[in-house]
Amino acid sequence: MNPKVWAQALSTMPKLTLQEWQQLDVIARWLVATRASVLFMTFMSVALGGLLAAADGVFSWPLWLACCFGCVFAHATNNLLNDYTDSRRGIDKNNYYRNRYGVHVLEDGLLTEQRFWLYVALTGGVAIVLGLWLVSQREGLTLDLMLAGAFFVLFYTWPLKYYGLGEPAVLLVWGPLMVGGTYYVLAGSWSWDATWLSLLYALGPTSVLFGKHIDKLDLDQSKGVRTLPVILGERQARHWVRAMLVLQYLGCIALVVSANAHWILLLVLVNLPALVRLLKSFGSPKPAVSPPEFPDGIWPLWFSAFAFDHTRKFTSLFILALLIEQFLA
Repeated sequence: MNPKVWAQALSTMPKLTLQEWQQLDVIARWLVATRASVLFMTFMSVALGGLLAAADGVFSWPLWLACCFGCVFAHATNNLLNDYTDSRRGIDKNNYYRNRYGVHVLEDGLLTEQRFWLYVALTGGVAIVLGLWLVSQREGLTLDLMLAGAFFVLFYTWPLKYYGLGEPAVLLVWGPLMVGGTYYVLAGSWSWDATWLSLLYALGPTSVLFGKHIDKLDLDQSKGVRTLPVILGERQARHWVRAMLVLQYLGCIALVVSANAHWILLLVLVNLPALVRLLKSFGSPKPAVSPPEFPDGIWPLWFSAFAFDHTRKFTSLFILALLIEQFLA
C-alpha cells in the first residue's frame, strides 16, 4: 500500500514513470488515473446538500453516503471517459497540455485499453448501483436526476466541451444537480433555496474549469475544441472568472444582510487574501514561462492553479460556516 501516494493524488496530479506506476497499489493507481484531487469539489457539493437537509431536519446517513459515493464515482468515471475521448479523437497526442501536468494513463502507456475499460466498468458500475439503490429508496425525481447525471458523464467531453457548453454544464452539475439533487434525495422534495445557494457555491468549480481552459486556450483553438474561453477570447474569459468569484462573496454578504443566512457565513471573508491573489493573476495574461517563485510540479497550470487554490479554501470555509451554524441553531 502507498498511503503517501494516496495523499499526493488527493491533493495534486502527480507525474509518474512507468516503473513508479507499476510499484503502486490498485487504490493509488485508481486515484491517479481518475485525477482524484478534483473529486474534492464533488464531495463538497454533496456535503452542502446534506448540510442543508440537516438544517431542515431531514438528514439520513445511508442516503447521504450513497449520494456521496455515487456522485464521486460518477465524477471519476467522467474523468476517465474524458481522457479516453480526447485521446481517441487525437486531442491529447504529441505532449498536449493534458499530458504535461499529470499522468494520462493511455497516452503515457500506463494502462492497456482493456485494463482501462476495466477501470471504467468498475468505477461507473459503483455509481450506477448506488444510483439505482437511491431510486429504489426515493422515487419521484430521483431517476430523472440520475439520468441527467449520466448524460453529463457521457457527453461532457464531447460534444458539450467542444461547443462552449462545458462551463455552463459544470455550473449546473456542481450546483443544482448535485447539491439540489442530494437535498431532494434526503428530503423527498425540491428546495429552491438550496438551488439558489448551490449556484453561488458552484461558481467555484466553474472558475476552475474556466481557468484550465484559459490556460490551454491556444492549443484548444488549434485543435478545434471551442471551449467557452475560446469563444469569448482570452481577455474576456479572464474577466468573467474575476466577476464570478467576486459574486460569490457579494452573494454571501447579501444573504447575511437580507437575513436569509446566519452571520457566520461571513467566515468566507477569511479567504479574501486568496481572492486578491486570484484577481491579480487573472488581471493579466499568463506568463510565458513559470515564474521562479511558482511551486514546482504545477506548471503549465497557471490560471486553473490559482482558481483551484481559491476554490478549495472558499469551499472549506463555506461548508465550515454551515456546520458551525448547525451547532449555533
